[in-house]
Amino acid sequence: MEAIAEPRLDMAAKGGGVTVATPVLPEGLSERGTMAAQRKLLDAMLAETGQPSALWYYSPMAMAFSSHLTAKVVVYDCMDELTAFKNAPVLLPLMERRLFKQADLVFTGGVSLYEAKKGRHRSVHAFPSSIDAAHFARARREGREDPADQASIPHPRLGFFGVIDERMDVELVAEAAGLRPDWHFVMLGPVVKIDPASLPRRDNIHWLGGKDYQRLPDYLAGWDVGIMPFALNEATRFISPTKTPEFLAAGAPVVSTAIRDVVRPYGDNGLVEIADGPRDFVDKAAMLMERPREAWLAKVDRHLAAGSWDKTWASMQKMMRDVVLAKSAAGERRGQRPAATAEGAVHV
Repeated sequence: MEAIAEPRLDMAAKGGGVTVATPVLPEGLSERGTMAAQRKLLDAMLAETGQPSALWYYSPMAMAFSSHLTAKVVVYDCMDELTAFKNAPVLLPLMERRLFKQADLVFTGGVSLYEAKKGRHRSVHAFPSSIDAAHFARARREGREDPADQASIPHPRLGFFGVIDERMDVELVAEAAGLRPDWHFVMLGPVVKIDPASLPRRDNIHWLGGKDYQRLPDYLAGWDVGIMPFALNEATRFISPTKTPEFLAAGAPVVSTAIRDVVRPYGDNGLVEIADGPRDFVDKAAMLMERPREAWLAKVDRHLAAGSWDKTWASMQKMMRDVVLAKSAAGERRGQRPAATAEGAVHV
């Protein structure tokens, strides 16, 4: 492994005008040293590229090295209640309070998260996850080749994909697999923040590890039911799983535990079955295997057609432009020269 003597930024152009700058830091830096190094790298980059017109935050912890920056519009894209996650940084609540003060707009990744944050900022807006529907719809095509590590697994197959961490109810998975030893549970995703040895081991549970995004439709095409066995705990209280509409776009019937943003709207609208406990989980899955899919798929497609990343971004972009225009108008009223519109944005 390469030894890093001095902090540096690795720059990678991703197309569409997007460049990803990844800080690479020496081992052994203190927390203060880590933040100071990132601030220095960020300032050096902006000295070359020019100051951004927008700052877009995914994590409040980035405030520790970027709170001195200014921009025409500052966005906090709050996708999870990060303070509830295992091993969350101690300073995270403080950094989030600072970000709320600096942000012009707060976007949340679900309705439950919106309800939790709406009283903390003047302009909070819910944008439940959209998806690349065309990508996952590839799973509906006939004749897709089963991936090699899945091909030998018998049917019926119940599948999950995503990060495997404290948000998964591994005991539910174990008990469901025990209730139906003739079913096979295909579990895709990296194991994070929990001990892999704690995962249940049965002949009909298959932990296949992380998979490339491009290959996911090939795996989903071979599943009889999609499962979302989330634990009901602090880490899942405000989640809005993107995999819900991804399963639906793939044409996979889904059974989930009672995550609020899955119950509303997917459970309430009959798009996803909501289960309470292992026995109910397997009973709902058995029902889905027998249920005709044509009418259900038509309902799914009508629901998915109402949302897309293009529509989501168009709404976000309009709000950002309104903020810039309002600031310019306020500056003119104070006798200040309005700032020219710039295109650059920094995501931190």
